Amino acid sequence: MGTAFSRGIALAAFAFTYPISNLDGHAILRSTAPAVNEVVHGTTVHIRLQFSSRIDVKRSRLILLLPSGGEQVLVADQPSPDIVRSEVAELAPGAYILRWQVLAEDGHITRGELPFRTQ
Repeated sequence: MGTAFSRGIALAAFAFTYPISNLDGHAILRSTAPAVNEVVHGTTVHIRLQFSSRIDVKRSRLILLLPSGGEQVLVADQPSPDIVRSEVAELAPGAYILRWQVLAEDGHITRGELPFRTQ
């Protein structure tokens, strides 16, 4: 009984100390480039979103809202399972919003917006 009890204690300790973010697959945005409200110099913007879990890039999307009121769907690639990236060129100076939607490995969709400016 001592061994079973010890295993139970060890399992309980593991359950309480294991980071919750590793247990649920929701995609939490960890870092962005550009940063929120960053001013980007030049006409090309390199977009990089890093999440807390694996992303299904084929079922995710990036839409750039333009200063003119229009929008541009961006092509995304995935250099690693938790990163979605894209590049957009020939941007005029102005305020932009990147609207993103990703599908995490647990099947949940996460959405957000990333405002930035170009000069």
